[in-house]
Amino acid sequence: MKKTSPNLHPSSPKIVFIGTPEFGAIILEKLCEANFKPYSGRWPNEPFRPVLVVTAPDKPVGRKKIITPPPVKIVAQKYNIPVSQPEILVNSKSQITNSKPDLIIVAAYGQILPKEILEIPKYGCLNVHPSLLPKYRGASPIQYAILNKDKETGVTIILMDKKMDHGKIISNSKFLISNKEITYPELQKELAKIGANLLLETIPKWIKGAIKPKAQDESAASYTKILTKKDGKVDWRKSADEIEKQIRAYSPWPGSWTFWQIIRENLLRVKILKADVFKSHDEKVYPIGKVLVVPQNEPGIQCGKDFLVIKKLQLDGKKPMNSEEFLRGHPDFIGTILK
Repeated sequence: MKKTSPNLHPSSPKIVFIGTPEFGAIILEKLCEANFKPYSGRWPNEPFRPVLVVTAPDKPVGRKKIITPPPVKIVAQKYNIPVSQPEILVNSKSQITNSKPDLIIVAAYGQILPKEILEIPKYGCLNVHPSLLPKYRGASPIQYAILNKDKETGVTIILMDKKMDHGKIISNSKFLISNKEITYPELQKELAKIGANLLLETIPKWIKGAIKPKAQDESAASYTKILTKKDGKVDWRKSADEIEKQIRAYSPWPGSWTFWQIIRENLLRVKILKADVFKSHDEKVYPIGKVLVVPQNEPGIQCGKDFLVIKKLQLDGKKPMNSEEFLRGHPDFIGTILK
């Protein structure tokens, strides 16, 4: 990979941006907004605005299956940036090559970049990953930070190679999780902001040749999996604390849900949107999943340990409701056992 001499002042780099969800959209927006006054003043007012954006195809969303563009595409269109939406990334190889990028930036795309894409830009492909690598490689690092009740997380920028989140570290930035009730959307937004600022600081240094990449410690590597709808099913045998973390980590996808048996074999799915933990000192142990009324006059579910107090929930096909509103319309919820 070619680099300019540290003594030279680089011209504005041609960037191709690859990403899909909100995390990538926030970073792309920051790149487009950024102004930079560099070493010799040779950079234009929008030095980091990509010449091409590659993102996932539009997909049907919601009960009505409305075809919806990914968040990254929406930002690209706002700034009149050409967009490519291949099912498989290699299908955009010619468009990327014709853009003659100096640098490719990847932020939460969902596919591993093949060798023929990695070799296109002269300054390589940089991935903005929302964890302190080598911890939490893979598809769901933000969710795992919440599930594991981490006190600290962060963002790492790596020089990508053929392996998932394996490349050498270019730079990183830590984030203290001071909010004990933080949800996935909230943490994602915080880390995206940090990642965008870190990227804006890193690109000029990287192109100038002022950064020496550092190999990751393979012995400290840990991995996260791709979440599926099935992962949102609540296991009431777990502790209330574990389930409450799951609710925050899996919001909005895949969500946290359970079944309420209302008439014989008729099961109604209930999505739990917000909850607290009630630590009971009562020696009596109720059946796992049983719905009781806790001192706050709210539904409390017997878990493997302690009670999960439901604050906000949603029945399939209905609007979200707080627990007080829900119980007024469904008093028979109390006393049932959630499946």
